[in-house]
Amino acid sequence: MKILLIRLRLIGDVVFTTPIPRALKRRWPDAKISYLVEDPAAPVLAGNALIDELIVVKRRRGWRRLQDDLALAARLRRNRYDIVLDLHGGPRSSWLTLATGASQRIGYAVPGRGWMYTATVARPRELRARHSVVNQWDLLQAIRSPLTRERNRPEWPDADPTGDAVEMPLDAHADARIERRLREAGVGFDDEVIVAHVSAGNPFRRWPEPAFIALLTGLAHGGARRRIIVSSGPSDRDAARRITAAARQHLPDGAGRIVEFGEFDLAELRALIGRSRVFIGGDTGPLHVAATTKTPVVGLYGPTLPARSAPWRDVTIPTWSLEVAGLPCRPCEQRVCAPGDFRCLTSLRPEDVITAAEQALRWRP
Repeated sequence: MKILLIRLRLIGDVVFTTPIPRALKRRWPDAKISYLVEDPAAPVLAGNALIDELIVVKRRRGWRRLQDDLALAARLRRNRYDIVLDLHGGPRSSWLTLATGASQRIGYAVPGRGWMYTATVARPRELRARHSVVNQWDLLQAIRSPLTRERNRPEWPDADPTGDAVEMPLDAHADARIERRLREAGVGFDDEVIVAHVSAGNPFRRWPEPAFIALLTGLAHGGARRRIIVSSGPSDRDAARRITAAARQHLPDGAGRIVEFGEFDLAELRALIGRSRVFIGGDTGPLHVAATTKTPVVGLYGPTLPARSAPWRDVTIPTWSLEVAGLPCRPCEQRVCAPGDFRCLTSLRPEDVITAAEQALRWRP
């Protein structure tokens, strides 16, 4: 039996789908699972032993994308999949699902695209306090058993964060590079490494720079062996440099405690977080990469809800999900800030984040 999973676009969304291959292999151990993903998120799935074939497509525009998709559609149709799960639901993924010609094409009941599937699953438009992993899990319920040719659908157990945690395999080469770079940066084996991710994909999820400066300063003052590494997305490199420089000015030995580490790719980020004592950041891709490790996470939630996107993993690994409760504008669609001041994040106090991070640093696995 051949199964294709499709999830395009964002890193965090791809992380949320990683329990699905495990569930499918438990039900059908001999099934061949292929996964179609765009190149920015491909490192999340690279090396996953449950995925037999990783199909990586570029995120291009215009006629080049049309050219890519036509060639890809022909390739997918030749593969003759039995089941295709569209875990995305966008125009591109639904069209590629249709192009496979699979006897079971399962996706969300999105207006205007439901006809492309042989079975659909409801996806309410409102922002429910329901985890994204569970929303993806719904698609399993629509599968008919292709082995028995029966029309009934097999029963699937509820998704469980301990038994069906999100995952991103550790890249041994990336881990070796990070080990070397930590050593070259003067970070010792006994140092407490803290990773603070200071950027986000949009302004609605970006904690203010002064708050991050206060956070780094407070944590650095808490111990001589602490080494704080600031990470950011490519578009926020300047912000990361400003935050780092400002925090160092508040420390007599800031150059030692707040480490200049340079840039690193997604596989290296996962390795770095795995070697750290705590990860701190907003509801973005790096936080979800952190969820695939055994490192405590302090998540900062503004317009989004922890109930939808908190780390989905073994509940014995500490997670602190900080949010400002009681705001009638939360959650929001992140298109316009109704109050105009992004209060869901600007009201999140650095001292509360420091308290959570200190608790995380005291935890031992």
